[in-house]
Amino acid sequence: MRKLFPAVLIACSLASPLAYAQAPKNTPANEAAPVAAAGKWRASKVIGVNVYNNANEKVGEISEIIIDSAGKVESAVLSVGGFLGMGEHLVAVPMNELKFANEAGKTTTGSTSSTTKEWYPDRAVLNVTKDQLKSMPQFKY
Repeated sequence: MRKLFPAVLIACSLASPLAYAQAPKNTPANEAAPVAAAGKWRASKVIGVNVYNNANEKVGEISEIIIDSAGKVESAVLSVGGFLGMGEHLVAVPMNELKFANEAGKTTTGSTSSTTKEWYPDRAVLNVTKDQLKSMPQFKY
């Protein structure tokens, strides 16, 4: 009996956290978590995306996303020109003027050797020239 009691005590202590970890079926924790889908991206993945014009010329890159007080994405701040942050020109363009694309049909191979589509854009396309962007008013934070 003396040897059985410690074994039962250890077994009960190992099993009890499992019982506490289970949530009732009607709690929000058991509802399906939202899953990222095509056309919905994290802002951190959109920042840094190169912007091209319709002639496939790089005209800048997205350096910031601006949202309004209601949480709606208002505009994208583009960095145009410059080298290593020197001489760059920042301009804000309405987000709805940018058309996002996944030019190369980019895929990534995970550690399980399965190929999955990346859920962020490869590029943005804006119907302007680099000179037109440089002539726009400088965006100030």
